Amino acid sequence: MATAFEEVMDIRNKGMPATDEVQIAGADPVFSTKFKIGETCAAVLAGIGTAVSDIWEIRTSRRQNIAIDVRHAAAALRSTGYMQQPNSNGAFETIPLDEHNDMRRITQPWPTKDGRWFLPHFGLPNLRARVLNVLGCDPNPESVAAAVANWNAIDLEAAIDEARACGAMVRTNAEWMAHPHGQTLAAKPIVEIIKVADSQPEPFAAGDRPLSGIKALDLTRILAGPIAARTLAEHGAEVLMITTEGLPQIPHHVMDTSHGKRSCFLDLKNDADATTLKALVAEADVFSQGYRPGIMQKLGFGPEQLAELRPGIVCVSISCFGADGPFSHRAGWEQVAQTVTGICNEGLPDRPALLPAAACDYTTGYLAAYGVLLALARRATEGGSYHVRVSLCQSGMFIYRQGNVTYDVPDMDLTDAELGELRIETTPASGPLRHLGPVLQLSETPPRWIRPTPALGGDTPEWPAADSTAAAAE
Repeated sequence: MATAFEEVMDIRNKGMPATDEVQIAGADPVFSTKFKIGETCAAVLAGIGTAVSDIWEIRTSRRQNIAIDVRHAAAALRSTGYMQQPNSNGAFETIPLDEHNDMRRITQPWPTKDGRWFLPHFGLPNLRARVLNVLGCDPNPESVAAAVANWNAIDLEAAIDEARACGAMVRTNAEWMAHPHGQTLAAKPIVEIIKVADSQPEPFAAGDRPLSGIKALDLTRILAGPIAARTLAEHGAEVLMITTEGLPQIPHHVMDTSHGKRSCFLDLKNDADATTLKALVAEADVFSQGYRPGIMQKLGFGPEQLAELRPGIVCVSISCFGADGPFSHRAGWEQVAQTVTGICNEGLPDRPALLPAAACDYTTGYLAAYGVLLALARRATEGGSYHVRVSLCQSGMFIYRQGNVTYDVPDMDLTDAELGELRIETTPASGPLRHLGPVLQLSETPPRWIRPTPALGGDTPEWPAADSTAAAAE
């Protein structure tokens, strides 16, 4: 079986980099889980570094040295939980995530009438309401457990799907790999890069960073998509985050995943706003979205439609279940991906349990960014418009096949000293914030963000002038 890094490099299709170019240090376990989530994430981040080095070579004829520590990569998988703000006395302390923790208490696997387990997902208000309507219960552990216990697992999964809610039956990995949808994903690479149209090669614009001059539209939220766009911003891309006013968000995730971006409101069902977006697309290099398959096509922003608006564009589609297969239409989140792929089933010796980090979300986001980097390099040398596709379930399967480690200590984590070395301080609209900085190391262009997290909708829907971007970088 190929190592995680070898599998990532297979997508690059250029062989392995020089042995002294990439250094991955350390090993799992970092957290209390049998799955190698730190090593898997480190492999993907090393892949990002390699793809950045490819672009840097196109720009300068020089390659870069790349380094990533497994413990730092693992920390990046739960960066939201490490954010700190000043308290009333001015001392920085970890931000309490009470609402998130309340959601996690009920978004758990519960036993069903037929001896199986089922995980209902209560992430956002609209989906929570649909799940509660199916179960006919209150949003507390006792009520949810009692309601789930009245159902056979497969019947509850079908009812949740019919209600366009979110949840899944806990499966073993063997069950998932035998399932038609698992088989569909198993036949695909972890990152799909599909050429959707021809266009002339586009050399990279002048600039002192790998993605200088690259403009990216980020129409995603919670969690993989924003991570992908944030990663592009780390390497110099101009990222405009687009959402609809009033669309449900999770504030602490927005705070953590929006470093380096600008933000505006557009409603794609409004003709004037859709026209504005098309004007932005005409100057964009990357268009990233996380809607269910088919939605963007109906709105006029599918990959082929975007390639007509802007030849040479790189489109990114991020979903839970992927673009094809019998489950592709289903809603899904991190916890659902863990549930169906077999990860959750092996969480604890006596019962299914979720990972101690959002490993599927973050890994998927980093894989999406990796795919974009590879597609941009292809565009620079051979031309073309591209469609990059990734999914949470594909990432879950990727994590699963890396094998297991043993751990003896509960609630493992990085030390305060380690976290202190990884944190940086910025001043977003919400006030001073300490949070993890980029953990990937590059020898010539260290990843960094030139802007703090913006206020949602706080910017105009336009690309900034080149001189204003340069001023922000300084």
